[in-house]
Amino acid sequence: MSVVIVGGHDRMVRQYMDICKKFNCKGKVFTQLPGNFKGQIGQADLIILFTSTVSHIMVNGAVQEAEKNNITIERSHSSSSSALKRILGQYCCA
Repeated sequence: MSVVIVGGHDRMVRQYMDICKKFNCKGKVFTQLPGNFKGQIGQADLIILFTSTVSHIMVNGAVQEAEKNNITIERSHSSSSSALKRILGQYCCA
């Protein structure tokens, strides 16, 4: 399963990636807005939005891309590792 995480803290990127790996998911993490953001999302199965730590531009871009490609979106106000584990537990098998 391919997961894109939008938002979160820069210092947590490695932890987010390790958690995705434990859930047998391939993950991409965007804590800052890169160039060509919509194109970098690709064909993900799930987009996780950490809404407390993400810009409106990134949220809008991710939502537009999800609607266009029929990608599931999960929103979480918390950007903690336990929030990510809870979300992945709903969608992925450990």
